[in-house]
Amino acid sequence: MSSSETGNAVDIKAAESTYGGFISLIKWAIPVIVVIVAVVILLIS
Repeated sequence: MSSSETGNAVDIKAAESTYGGFISLIKWAIPVIVVIVAVVILLIS
């Protein structure tokens, strides 16, 4: 049973790392998308 628990701990660490990377990407992507949308709106109008 301990090897299963260790495997779960490793999975949680990997999931936390993936989640952290995703959140970091979102923090950069949202402002970039807002700027792109603003430029497109200005170009259209």
